[in-house]
Amino acid sequence: MALSQRLWWQDGVIYQIYPRSFQDANGDGVGDLPGIASRLDYLAQLGIAAIWISPFYPSPMADFGYDVADYTGVDPIFGTMADFDRLIAAAHAKSLKLIIDFVPNHTSDQHPWFLESRASRDNPKRDWYIWRDPAPDGGAPNNWTSNFGGSAWEWDTTTSQYYLHSFLPQQPDLNWRNPEVKAAIFAAMRFWLDKGVDGFRMDVLWLLIKDDQFRSNPQNPDWTPGSNSFGSTLPLYTSDRPETHAIVREMRELMNGYPERVLIGEIYLPLTRLVTYYGPDPNTTEGRGADLPFNFHLIQTAWNAEKIATLIRNYESLLPPGAWPNWVLGNHDQPRLATRVGQGQEHVAAMLLLTLRGTPTMYYGDELGMPNAQISPDEVQDPAEKRQPGIGMGRDPERSPMLWDESPGAGFTTGTPWLPFVPDHAALSVAAESARGNSLLALYRRLLDLRRDRPALHAGDVTDVAAEKGVLRYIRGWESGKRLQILLNLTGEPVQTPAERGRILLTTLMDGAGADVDGTMLLEAGEGVLLELT
Repeated sequence: MALSQRLWWQDGVIYQIYPRSFQDANGDGVGDLPGIASRLDYLAQLGIAAIWISPFYPSPMADFGYDVADYTGVDPIFGTMADFDRLIAAAHAKSLKLIIDFVPNHTSDQHPWFLESRASRDNPKRDWYIWRDPAPDGGAPNNWTSNFGGSAWEWDTTTSQYYLHSFLPQQPDLNWRNPEVKAAIFAAMRFWLDKGVDGFRMDVLWLLIKDDQFRSNPQNPDWTPGSNSFGSTLPLYTSDRPETHAIVREMRELMNGYPERVLIGEIYLPLTRLVTYYGPDPNTTEGRGADLPFNFHLIQTAWNAEKIATLIRNYESLLPPGAWPNWVLGNHDQPRLATRVGQGQEHVAAMLLLTLRGTPTMYYGDELGMPNAQISPDEVQDPAEKRQPGIGMGRDPERSPMLWDESPGAGFTTGTPWLPFVPDHAALSVAAESARGNSLLALYRRLLDLRRDRPALHAGDVTDVAAEKGVLRYIRGWESGKRLQILLNLTGEPVQTPAERGRILLTTLMDGAGADVDGTMLLEAGEGVLLELT
């Protein structure tokens, strides 16, 4: 494909912002939309193409905005609709795209739709949600479990039926088999598209449809008591149902009326199932599904060169013709990258993410090497941790506030932050790292520059994926014949490794650029090297 035919979301990098934690503009300790607007210069200079903002809709905040009470509003804690309008205008003025989170699977139990639905069994909106009579023994209709633990069914005393919630009881699932629900959600999507948003990240897209026979899920023989009770069954009848794909294609068809908008799907599935969400034929308008079904397998795969090489080869081999790959190393639901891969591996992880073929998504603060925050029991905010304490369900550690400077409020707030800062926040701040020429932030900026400037990195193919002695290697190539080799030492020890003949463009140690390489290289522990081949 010629460069002129490519879309911005194929060549650019997406940057996720958790709005509660990025920048607080009014001193209440919670980030907001005016705060994001005040940091657009940083984002533009970083070199990303788009920001994706997690939910900011009106919400009781049972799950911090993923319990939506109004799909076409802004919660006062984040600002006003006028603030959003100013943010999108300012982002576009700086050539930044803006993607918003959308939550189609469920609403808040305070949403007007659900308040009507639960008012009576004959309410016109009763069938907008999933209601069932009790089982013969009076208990839940079946064994379906909530992702946050416990039964997925909640008893409603007003109408003497159970309603389904795949997450919290305060998050009742919509009934996507009802065409009125689909029409209402599509109208909300058009509202934001008409405002000029550049795409959606669709929350839990693979969960939209449930089994119409309400069969119980099979038991999971590998489940261990004491872990998340959601894993006690296999979600055969509650996820990845065949009818889901028709809805995804309809979402994409709706967006076809708005040029160059991207549809991203949050989908946690094996690769063989994940790639089906591209649609039956990603090359045609009618056959496209999600443009980027999120590929979380780098997060889920052990930090091991051989395993990651196998992952890359498998993913590339499974992609349908015309499908564009994508990679993710961190988000608001997973432990921080720096904590997960271990100290000394943050730099090589950055080079991996930003040199693979496909669209990368970064998570705010990963460019600084922010680790998990330390959250004491009395500081816990996350309902997932509160529902099942002590088994590792809490997501607060990866949602701590962004570090801007060395002040007590880290430049994030003049008040008390809603979550504590990570340890040693002054040394990890944007201000501190901007002053160091070999900092992780400096490396991200240089990698993002190279990725934009070199077609081989943002548009080229990937070949010769291999691993040896803990070193992951691959080659990126482009039509002009320019080829780049990436060598990544994912171990904690120096490794002598074979290398193609070429010149060093960049190392993660930020040294050695311009030096010639011919046949072999010594990589330091956790070092990555980008070579221009001759």
